Amino acid sequence: MSNSPVEQNVFHSSEVGEVKYGEREIQQGQLITFPNPRVGRRYEVSISLPEFTCKCPFSGYPDFATLHLTYVPNERVVELKSLKLYINSYRDRYISHEESINQILDDFLEACDPLEVKIVGDFNPRGNVHTCVEVRHQRPDD
Repeated sequence: MSNSPVEQNVFHSSEVGEVKYGEREIQQGQLITFPNPRVGRRYEVSISLPEFTCKCPFSGYPDFATLHLTYVPNERVVELKSLKLYINSYRDRYISHEESINQILDDFLEACDPLEVKIVGDFNPRGNVHTCVEVRHQRPDD
């Protein structure tokens, strides 16, 4: 084994207990929004998040899903990097498929207050069971 400075730096940067910058960003992550550039124009935003993970609250086994988020903005639009970090915060959470998708909807509604939103969690099969959870919300007509 070589003791080159590069290899030593790699070894030291991966020591147990050190919080990596990505982990810090995920821990601090929150949904950030910005003003809708076309308030009054009805348009749809579709976002696919193919690397959603959480843990089964009963077994502790990891669950994997592709999330599909489609919404019609009102006054605010979600910033995509913040959405990615927020979604990544579920990776170590013990939460059911149903609760995770409903919680994501609640948090998205609080941050963006869209005219309409639909979130689908398409979970990978585990034990020969394939689950899709779909939640929707539409603002009442003002």
